[in-house]
Amino acid sequence: MLALEAKNPLLSDIKSAIENIIFTGNQDSSRWLITDKLRHEILKILVSYSDKIPHPASGTGSIKGDKYKADKAHLNTFSNTLIRWQILAYVASVDLTIAKWFESHLDALSILYELSYEQATQGLWAVWAAEGHPLSYQQDKVSGTKAWCSGANIVDHGLMTYRDKDGQAQLLMVDMHQNGIKIDNSAWQAVGMQATDTATIHLDQVVASNVGAANAYLERVGFWHGAAGVAACWYGAATCLASYLISAYQQKPNDYKAMYLGQIGTALAVTQQYFHHLAELIDNEPTQSHELAIRQLRSNVEQLAREVIEVVGQALGAAPFCNNPHFARLSADLTVFIRQSHGAFDLQKIGELSSMLASESASTLTNDDTSDFINRQENIWQL
Repeated sequence: MLALEAKNPLLSDIKSAIENIIFTGNQDSSRWLITDKLRHEILKILVSYSDKIPHPASGTGSIKGDKYKADKAHLNTFSNTLIRWQILAYVASVDLTIAKWFESHLDALSILYELSYEQATQGLWAVWAAEGHPLSYQQDKVSGTKAWCSGANIVDHGLMTYRDKDGQAQLLMVDMHQNGIKIDNSAWQAVGMQATDTATIHLDQVVASNVGAANAYLERVGFWHGAAGVAACWYGAATCLASYLISAYQQKPNDYKAMYLGQIGTALAVTQQYFHHLAELIDNEPTQSHELAIRQLRSNVEQLAREVIEVVGQALGAAPFCNNPHFARLSADLTVFIRQSHGAFDLQKIGELSSMLASESASTLTNDDTSDFINRQENIWQL
């Protein structure tokens, strides 16, 4: 972490501010508990840093704020997208409920930025994009139901998707501090991610404003850049769980712990490098969505998270699940959070996009190079 903080002074500042709150009163650093009160205090600190955290695909070395300018020369070789992901991963290592809220908040601000919407106000934001319940928008008023709205009771402004009468995707901005809004938490029976305050929102003639053109929310390249930020949260939680195994091995080494540590350490290191590669790719080619690469990253991190939970559990037994509040909460939350992945559907899309890429690669060969043998050799995965 120290090497990362040397290149990411913003992460260092955020980390110091959060840990100063967490460990006030000498809370045991190995068994600390995140209460609801603490969650909201930490979230408030994070939101205060919102305007300094780079948007995805914003190049290199442009962290906002005078106190970071001295490091600009060093940061010119450091991806702004990676800076953002490192912050999200750190927040996730602290608490996945906070990460869920804050990732959604940052995503909303980036969406407004990408769609050139300049009327954004202060406060806590969220993006609520789950479909399945109809919304009706007429004469600047929205009515209907929106499900799966995390943080519904604490958010100041929500970005809600809906389908218009022509089936096109639209995006609405709703001030949550107005009449006509009913928040129903009764359906949320989760154990993992229980504290996210995920609700169904009922709207009755609520004032809202349209953001962007039809389908702009889905068609913008930043849709996929934001999806990678969710994977950074999954990864941050997985690395934190893995750190408990490192500590256990260092305190009481044995061959079995070393073997399990080697297994997940290899997987984590490979995924870490892919995050670095993809962040650089996004910053160097900001007008490309990189959908295939990001879908592959998300699928990889989902599998990695499941492997870490399983292997660390095998190595350490039941004790941390039963006796360590931070470990137990993080394990339960991560199991639910990775289900924001879409499993087989995502793999299907990866297969389709891989086939399309292979076809595009084959079409660039000359007529003399179109034998089956050449096509098999000139494939999209070879080094």
